[in-house]
Formats: sequence, C-alpha cells, structure tokens
Amino acid sequence: MSYDKELTAAKKAVSLAASLCQKVQKELSQSDVQSKSDKSPVTVADYGSQAIVRFVLERELSDEPLSLVAEEDTEKLRKDSGEDALQRITKLVNETISNDGSYITSPLSTEDILTAIDSGKSKGGSLGRQWVLDPVDGTKGFIRGDQYAVALALLDNGKVVLGVLACPNLPLALASITGNAPSENAVGCLFYATVGSGTSMQSLDGSSPVKVHVSDIGNAEDASFFESYEKAHSMRDLTSSIARKLGVKAPPVRMDSQAKYGALSRGDGAIYMRLHDKPYTEKIWDHAAGCIIVTEAGGLVTDAAGQPLDFSKGRYLDVVSGIIATNEKLMPSLLKAVRESLEEKDSSS
Repeated sequence: MSYDKELTAAKKAVSLAASLCQKVQKELSQSDVQSKSDKSPVTVADYGSQAIVRFVLERELSDEPLSLVAEEDTEKLRKDSGEDALQRITKLVNETISNDGSYITSPLSTEDILTAIDSGKSKGGSLGRQWVLDPVDGTKGFIRGDQYAVALALLDNGKVVLGVLACPNLPLALASITGNAPSENAVGCLFYATVGSGTSMQSLDGSSPVKVHVSDIGNAEDASFFESYEKAHSMRDLTSSIARKLGVKAPPVRMDSQAKYGALSRGDGAIYMRLHDKPYTEKIWDHAAGCIIVTEAGGLVTDAAGQPLDFSKGRYLDVVSGIIATNEKLMPSLLKAVRESLEEKDSSS
C-alpha cells in the first residue's frame, strides 16, 4: 500500500511545526515554560507544534477520519494562569500558517487552538489508522538550546508504516554518505520513511533528499554509541558495562530526543541504548517515528530482551528493561552484553 499522500502531509506538518519551534527557541523566555503535573517542563512550542500538526493533517487529509495520539493536553492552558501562554500560542500558530502561504484561512481563535491540541487524546491501539505525535521531543534540550525533535508517525492497524522526524539543531553532515554533502555549519534535518521504501534525509529548508543507511560496522571496537543526555532516561553505569563487554572504545554520545534515531539512521554512530534500573513507562510517541526511521535504514530496534517494539497496545509500550538499536551485524553481541550486564546487576543488588 502506498502512503504517498500521508507522507506529503506529514512532512509539511512537521516542517511547519519545526519552524514555529525554531522561532520560539531563539527568543525563549521564562514565561514560555510551564511545569506539568509530573514536574516535566512544557513550553509554548510544545502546544503550538501540536496545534500546527493537527491543523495541517486535517487540511491535507480532509477525506479521511483523523485520530491523533499526542503528548500534550490543555489542562494548564484552560486555567486563568494559562491565559497569557494561550494568547502567545495562538499568535505563533497564526503567524506560522500565514507566513507559509499554503492556506487561505481566517485567523484561528484561542478556542480553535485548544480544540486542536486536545484532539490528541486518542488512546491508540491495534485498529484503524492512528497518527502519533511528540510535538517537541526533548523539551529539556529545547529549553537548553540543544537537540530536540518534532516526531510524527502513522500506525496502520497497530503497525508503524510512516515516520517523519524534524531535528532543527542536528548538523546536516552526512557521516555515511559520499557526495552531495552540505557545508559543515549547516543544521536542520528532516528524516522520513515509509514501510518498504527506505529512509531519506533532507535539510529542513528543502534541499534534495538523499537515502541514508545505518552503519555497517561489524566490529564493536570500532563502534560508538548514543544514549540520552538526561540521566533519568538511561542507566549510565549499565551502558558503560555493556560498552566494556563489547570492547567499545569511543566515549558515549549523549543527545536529547529522537534526534539520536536520526543520527543512527545515517551512520553517525552504530548503537543506541536507553536502559532503566527501575520501572519506567515508555510512551509510543517517544519512539514510533524514530523506530521506522532506523528500521527502514537497515537497522534493528528492540527491547532489552530482543523483542520488537509493539505499538498496538495503546499510548504506552510494554518493554523489558529499555530499548536498544543497532545494525544486524552488531545486534547479537549487543543483546548478549545487555543480558550479561543485567544479570550481573541483578545478582549484585
């Protein structure tokens, strides 16, 4: 089945959302950042990005029902204390749509924005089509001025069939591709994939796309690995133990967001580990787009026990001890090192 129409809509939605995020990050103020009930941060960019993606998908795919599983809701914005933020979000969304010029529309009201954001409450599951969105993946990195991503995927009967990943601060240097390389200072990547069609990358400003592929390194001593910048998202003593067992000599590359999946898909590193020492609920929007970006680039993404990720269970993933990704050559030795390190940890606790 072809997903060309859906891919075109998704690329447009994510690109517009990324442009809103770039504007906010350049002029981020303390009033643009709030705390959610779980103490994690949320910004006007998170909300504005989610509204933009919903708006574009609805306009571009008006002939089909639109179900969206997304991270944000409007609980904070609907309180009196959220009025200023809501006004700013509404202004940002309208400016972004107007500057693009693709749509002739009257300005969206604050109620339009609230409705668009709250449309992301679908529970997901194994039936029908579900769009899955993280409007700003890596919000802490976004606030620091570092890496973040706008991540959008499409599930068809519980299977990820399409993924688009905008990484506005990721350098465009193509580590695993010869020719057509951009300048070293250029940043802003758009990765996209549909099932069976491979993974492509282009600049966010619209350069010609190129096919990307994961590293073909077969000797772990020559590999480097990614892990999360935030300590809460990765068990660093465990990943260090695994790296030693594999013989990895390079230090870890720590990066926020699914930008790690994008970098892995083009061979910037060979391994990604996100492992936990305590129960941690993985959300589908944190991995759906990145997963297909890597697998269509020739990689493998599994939980720590080697089981494929199952996105059909709803808004959350049922994974064992975390998530790993690498190429086919390294996966057997990586799984062995992960298993041995987890056993050693359990026996010493």
